[in-house]
Amino acid sequence: MCELFGFSASEPHLITPELKEFFSHSTKHPDGWGLVVFDKGNFTMEKEPLPAYRSEYLKARLQEQIKAQNVLAHIRLATIGAVNRSNTHPYTEKDCTGRHWTLIHNGTIFDFPRLGKYGFLQKGNTDSERILLYILDEIKKETERKGEPLNEHERFDVLDRVVYDMSEGNKLNLLIYDGEIMYAHYNAEGTLFLHHDNDTVMIATVPVSKRDWEPFPYTTLIAFKDGKQVISGTNHGHVFTENKAAMKQFMMTYSEL
Repeated sequence: MCELFGFSASEPHLITPELKEFFSHSTKHPDGWGLVVFDKGNFTMEKEPLPAYRSEYLKARLQEQIKAQNVLAHIRLATIGAVNRSNTHPYTEKDCTGRHWTLIHNGTIFDFPRLGKYGFLQKGNTDSERILLYILDEIKKETERKGEPLNEHERFDVLDRVVYDMSEGNKLNLLIYDGEIMYAHYNAEGTLFLHHDNDTVMIATVPVSKRDWEPFPYTTLIAFKDGKQVISGTNHGHVFTENKAAMKQFMMTYSEL
């Protein structure tokens, strides 16, 4: 459906070679590309609703020496939502405390009624954007209950509950960054991998670079900070299995809405 790439480190690292290889996969994922580079509290987001391999802008961008502490990148194979900028990942929004959240998603939400109301609030029409809006609403509820901004463990607990509930019956491969913590989760076997080396972590749908990669921890939300794993969530056991007949019926129904 799509491919994800995430990078977290304790200090800025050169990441251009890995990005070049990642974006070269766009021949099979031609419906848009996106890149967010985070460095010392600042971030730049760049995206286009066209194949990465055809983007003159991205070609020039990848000629630069891109150094960053945290990176999210996405190439899209559209299932829900037209091919346009509003439906191109990443998605980024501020929560009720002013914290920026950025999300990329590989998968489809077949059944989760709580996302329904966000169809009237989102800029595009993907289920991925609705996931981010739902998360921020849950953060707001918990912040109001506490009466002050959540710490990293409290934010993690909110996302852990969201992932536990939403993953049942849905393909929920996610990378999310909240300005401090990178969260990763997947529940479709063989669709997310991890490379960990000293103070750096790379996460990808398909391994890039000639390094040692291992399957990412399954059906469990994991948090990384400065290139190190810091929190592990609930193993919910909600394994997603592709069903082509069900997917075809879902897409026919969705296209009629």
